[in-house]
Amino acid sequence: MIPNTLTIAGSDPSGGAGIQADLKTFSALQTYGASVITALTAQNTRGVTGVHPVPTDFIAAQLEAVLDDIHIDAVKIGMVADRDVANTIRKALERRRPRWIVLDPVMVAKSGDILVDAAGIKAVREVLVPLADLITPNLPEAAVLLDCPVPHDRAGMQALVPGLRALGARSVLLKGGHLQDEACPDLLITEEAIHWLEGPRIATSRLHGTGCTLSSAITARLAQGDSLAGAVAAAKTWLTRALAEGHHLDVGQGQGPVHHFHAWW
Repeated sequence: MIPNTLTIAGSDPSGGAGIQADLKTFSALQTYGASVITALTAQNTRGVTGVHPVPTDFIAAQLEAVLDDIHIDAVKIGMVADRDVANTIRKALERRRPRWIVLDPVMVAKSGDILVDAAGIKAVREVLVPLADLITPNLPEAAVLLDCPVPHDRAGMQALVPGLRALGARSVLLKGGHLQDEACPDLLITEEAIHWLEGPRIATSRLHGTGCTLSSAITARLAQGDSLAGAVAAAKTWLTRALAEGHHLDVGQGQGPVHHFHAWW
């Protein structure tokens, strides 16, 4: 049977990030994707110009409709704007907990735009992070979660390990794409150990939605039955190819999207 995946996230009308990127990734990696929209954004490849939160009671109604009807094997949580929304998501998932919960703490857009205010950051940290099997912050997001400077090298990344573990998630994938390095190192932090995952840095301007895409790829691989380490490694390899093939798309005048369907088209 084809596994079912769920994304709980914001919408990107330009199609490269958020719900749209998640559903493309789920489909590309051969899972059935369902979605619950937490916010509408006005954005494109050049930046974010507006965010319109969906009312909490309607988010609850979406969650109820999906979870009452569809068995979900793995869920990815993206953009969450406030504590009421975080609590609503947590209650719904605690009632019908899927095998895997992946949290991408979406706080800073690739353009540098801040998407969530201080109260929303606190809610994600206190309500949703402890619920997650895996969180996938990039370096600016990890710095926001820990209220510390953004690390600029591998030693700085490793110094964040105790603080990230203390947040309460079972595992953390700290993404090192913001480093000025020839490679793209990520740090997988589990309860047992830490592992450096190496990958090539792809010379491309098509970076819109890479964080959303990676977390949803991990979610899809977990739903397919991979181990956590196996899912992260497979998703990283798949995203590297999606970045390398992004030049086949002619989308937007800023940072374009990755090619989610590179293996199919």
